[in-house]
Amino acid sequence: MGEFEPQILAYCCDFCAFAAADLAGAMRLQYSPNVKIIRLPCTGKVDAIHLMRAFEDSADGVFVAGCLEGQCHYLEGNIRAKKRVEYVKKLLAEIGIEPERVEMFNLSSAMGGKFVEIAEEMTERIKKLGPTYINRKKEPVQL
Repeated sequence: MGEFEPQILAYCCDFCAFAAADLAGAMRLQYSPNVKIIRLPCTGKVDAIHLMRAFEDSADGVFVAGCLEGQCHYLEGNIRAKKRVEYVKKLLAEIGIEPERVEMFNLSSAMGGKFVEIAEEMTERIKKLGPTYINRKKEPVQL
């Protein structure tokens, strides 16, 4: 069997994190193809159920990337997202899944290089952790 290739889902706000990922592409910066981006109007729209469902649907890691704190285009969406990520970390720990599999990041639209660093950091982190116990016997689905 080959090396474990994690499935990582990235919930990105349209104004900052998705724009940073787009900038990374325009700059021809490469990051792991294991990271699949879901574009959102605001990270405040991410609910705990979305994060938990990602694991149920074969994701090995999830990150939420929003605007810099205090600079959310919807005022407090990224603050709400941060609280939800912390809540999901607690839920994961309670069911025996490493809470390090989910993380919140803040960046501006001009931080294409930072987006690449985040994607690579999460990929390496999840590779070290291995697949979640709920995904060890499942075939990965196409995200």
